[in-house]
Amino acid sequence: MLRTLLVILLLVSSASHANTVLILGDSLSAGYRMNAEQAWPRLLAEQWRQEGRRVEVVNASVSGDTTQGGLQRLPPLLERHQPSLVVLELGGNDGLRGLPPPLIKRNLKALIKLADQAGARVVLTEIRLPPNYGRRYLEQFEGVFSSLARQHELPLLPFFVTPLIGENGMMMDDGIHPSVRAQPLIARQVHEFLTPYLED
Repeated sequence: MLRTLLVILLLVSSASHANTVLILGDSLSAGYRMNAEQAWPRLLAEQWRQEGRRVEVVNASVSGDTTQGGLQRLPPLLERHQPSLVVLELGGNDGLRGLPPPLIKRNLKALIKLADQAGARVVLTEIRLPPNYGRRYLEQFEGVFSSLARQHELPLLPFFVTPLIGENGMMMDDGIHPSVRAQPLIARQVHEFLTPYLED
């Protein structure tokens, strides 16, 4: 009886220390126009599983989401899942709508603060826009992510779409979203970057 109780306690203790990675993103992470099983977050979770790592990946990404939408959605997600790591992949839709970079930066900063207060480590994802938005706006927009990463000493995940652009079959017809074929490549990029930040 005592031995059984000890085993149960060990299992509960082990579960409480399992890594939970929360991905808060938009269509680039939500599996736009594909099944959830084909999207890179699910493939990332499978890679960790095959390595024997106990990592729960919660993909809370929503196509079309903005930094403002993320601010509304993040608090209940943090309370429910209590992640050890939060990957912020937002800002692209803000930029496509031409929203002021200072506003985008303020919202991202608030998201970082929420995750930090919940005890989660934050990884910020770099976002880039198509070149037709003008050099001045692009510089201001892209500077938001590098600036926040420096100010808050955050890991900055390089924009995972960049290596796919121009590669045959890797992008959808809109030129913005990676295809199903590209998802394993993204998963490998993110896996290599995120794995060192998992808790032991």
